[in-house]
Amino acid sequence: MLENLPIPTDLAVYTQWCGILTLVLLVITILAFLLKWGLRFRLFGATAFAVVLTVGFFGLNLGLFKHIAIPGAVRYTLVFDNAADNVVLAIPPETTRSQVEATLRQAAIDISPFGRLAMQDNMVTIRARTVIHPEPGLSLPLYLGEAKKPSNSRDPENITVELFPDNWDKLSAVDS
Repeated sequence: MLENLPIPTDLAVYTQWCGILTLVLLVITILAFLLKWGLRFRLFGATAFAVVLTVGFFGLNLGLFKHIAIPGAVRYTLVFDNAADNVVLAIPPETTRSQVEATLRQAAIDISPFGRLAMQDNMVTIRARTVIHPEPGLSLPLYLGEAKKPSNSRDPENITVELFPDNWDKLSAVDS
């Protein structure tokens, strides 16, 4: 009998029902205080607990997003983020051009729009860099590409990616 019972997996449904329960308990609690029922303080406690549950479900509902995975993206390390408009990623030097492009798109989607400071042009720039060693004891950062997206968006369609061909030539010259 229970195997045919559909259980919703969307937290918005639980938030809605918990909110309705909280409002019903609030009305009963107000009525209990007006009529001086003996269990009015217990009802107050139950109402307060229902408020905490509703706020918790609402918070979980806001915090859980679907993760969009871009095929071909490699693991990256976030090395700089000013919480506004500049982000820098570190990627391995053996990463290919298509992997850099996919990684920049992945990072642009992963960079959360919430809590980002608003800038004049409302765009976030994500740069991918690697470190090359042209000679022993010398390390140089080399920027391979960048992605730009609106700071308040998680939409993959709003991302523009540009690769830096001159730096790719430098990277291939060091590898050979």
